[in-house]
Amino acid sequence: MGRPHVDGIELLVDATVHVPCKYLKEVGPATRDGKRPRVRCTAHGFRGPMPATTQLPPERVPPVQRGVGKYQLVYKGRQRVMPLPLKRAARRALPVVQNDNPCLGAPCRTGDNKRGAACCRDLTLEMVIPESATRTMALLKARKSPYLCKVEREGPDSVEAEVISACGYLEEDGITCALHNRVLPNGRLAKPSICMEWPDLEPDDEGHPGCPLT
Repeated sequence: MGRPHVDGIELLVDATVHVPCKYLKEVGPATRDGKRPRVRCTAHGFRGPMPATTQLPPERVPPVQRGVGKYQLVYKGRQRVMPLPLKRAARRALPVVQNDNPCLGAPCRTGDNKRGAACCRDLTLEMVIPESATRTMALLKARKSPYLCKVEREGPDSVEAEVISACGYLEEDGITCALHNRVLPNGRLAKPSICMEWPDLEPDDEGHPGCPLT
């Protein structure tokens, strides 16, 4: 992932999506180094060793949670590690029952068959891919499901997709949001607005299996 930069009112970053191609199949033993298996493209028939990847191994990926109450995030156009205090409760709040996560305990699940708060685990990407970039769009649509799905063009220059169970701001239970009710130095909530908006399902979109919203 590159350095964030501002383009008009948009905050953008150059990034690589590391999701296997659905047409790539292993067909033979590993190469001499023992690390790169031989593969075949089932769409075009090409064969050879698995291409080298630029993806960092898990132990080298920096965690987004850096101790109690500290997180790595983008603030004012730069990546920072900063403390995020909890939002203060209103002085005269009504005594109502409030569930921090209305999806907690729901039986819904995504394509990787993990149950519970499926929407909260997924990561929605909005990518700048102009209509003229047909090759990039074709490569994106060839990614292996369920890890990347729902690739849809939203405009002449933008494409949306979901990466299953990829959110990095989850607590140890894999469901609870670590950013819930935490605030930035400017007073705004740290949780992205897209995480607090109910999905607007199309008539032919069934959502996640078991989801109470459908």
